Amino acid sequence: MKFLYQIGIQIATLILPLTRFFSPKMKLFIEGRKQSFPILNEKINASENYIWVHVASLGEYEQGLPIMEALKSQYPQYKIVLTFFSPSGYEIRKNNKIANITLYLPLDTQGNVKRFLDLVQPKMVFFIKYEFWPNYLHELKKRNIPTYLVSGIFRENQLFFKSYGSYYREALKAFTHLFVQNETSKKLLQTINFTNVTVHGDTRFDRVSQIVEQVQPLNFIEQFKNNSTTIVIGSSWIDDENVYVPYINSSKNIKFIIAPHNIKEEEISRLIQKINKKVIRFSNYQGNDLATADVFVIDTIGILTQIYAYADIAYVGGAFKTGLHNILEPATYGIPVVIGPKYAKFQEAKDLVSLGSCFVVNNAEELSSTFNNLILNTNLSKELGQKNRDFVLKNKNATQVVLDFIVNRKKRLLTF
Repeated sequence: MKFLYQIGIQIATLILPLTRFFSPKMKLFIEGRKQSFPILNEKINASENYIWVHVASLGEYEQGLPIMEALKSQYPQYKIVLTFFSPSGYEIRKNNKIANITLYLPLDTQGNVKRFLDLVQPKMVFFIKYEFWPNYLHELKKRNIPTYLVSGIFRENQLFFKSYGSYYREALKAFTHLFVQNETSKKLLQTINFTNVTVHGDTRFDRVSQIVEQVQPLNFIEQFKNNSTTIVIGSSWIDDENVYVPYINSSKNIKFIIAPHNIKEEEISRLIQKINKKVIRFSNYQGNDLATADVFVIDTIGILTQIYAYADIAYVGGAFKTGLHNILEPATYGIPVVIGPKYAKFQEAKDLVSLGSCFVVNNAEELSSTFNNLILNTNLSKELGQKNRDFVLKNKNATQVVLDFIVNRKKRLLTF
């Protein structure tokens, strides 16, 4: 397996550059990585101490943010190096204020790994949720660098738990401790003899709780809402549109705010053409009478989380594809949530569906029935929304569990 992996990653380094001609996202993926080592060479200071935090994309960045904030508070003498794998995360958060250095993670070749670690020389390393790069992990273990997995989640079909997965199981031994989201993950790790595991939940609960405490009023949304029942549709794809647009077109006296996942002009125009109501776009709302509009399309990024504060019901997209987006953001505001059917990989969704405060719809008819039921039964809607809010509050403090472990471990090591 080790041989096949090394051959595979080398082949990938040769083939991936060709994909930039066919995909704008892959162009960012390739061209951005060309800057990784120049960024490190320019910004790394050999006299400083660094903590390395790695995230796959934007969702994992949000999970990692409470950890990074806690580390900066506890260890202000350390600088943070933040790496991303995906352009969809890096391009949006490359100018973040929490990390001292932000870059694409160089591909997991043995040469890249040694060069990266020689430059950064991290004192601690945190991988958020997943992304188990064997060469990085093996080298971290070889160098005896404390390495932690935060908000990890494991499933039975992963290579770690296969008879032929010994190379990947060995890579997991790099982790000083694994903090996982649920008991299922812990039990799976125990089957392959990992006992350095703590169920601490999901740091996103800490993140969304912070957001609610810091939310600022959006006057233009208040003007649009105009005291009307409002449904916010967040991070939707075309598969979601096929389910919710018929409801918008047939509705009366309901306002809709739509924040599509893809905000390219052609996608926004296509969505608007489907809707037979009065639509206003964020990009040109100024000067318009917002109160008379039926649909507000948010063709920008960065404000959806605040917009959920104005929702009576939230629909969160992605679960008619394979990647449900963040349902904790609307849940923390105390509103019922509606999603599509493909949510099995998302623990928080499974939990909220079990509570009965997150509704799963399979088609336009079920969505219409669910929305109408929640709108007509306001007391039920408020009760279910409160369940969501209580669920978020109950699951806070995953970050503190990690920080306490690290602080206590350092104290124990100092006593020897």
